[in-house]
Amino acid sequence: MTIMIVLTLGSAVAMPDTSIRIPPTWLKPDGTPVSCVEKIKVLNENFMELRQAAADVLEDAILIGCSEIQIRALLHELVDDLVSRYDEDSPGRPD
Repeated sequence: MTIMIVLTLGSAVAMPDTSIRIPPTWLKPDGTPVSCVEKIKVLNENFMELRQAAADVLEDAILIGCSEIQIRALLHELVDDLVSRYDEDSPGRPD
């Protein structure tokens, strides 16, 4: 685990560094890995941006006084409720 030191008003606070994480191996619907370097780069960047945005939402909510359990549940619900405009098996979808 990586630890990042955050300085706040003259004091140091150790926090886990959530910005460092190895992105997953991106898989096609048939289970084979995506091999296009540019596609992987886009997916990795999107993944890291989403991770940072979710971390910001969680931290802001906790600082404001919200329940961490509630915010985590809402973030899970948000992801679970996402619907793609595209079908995995659509003939026009690039490999």
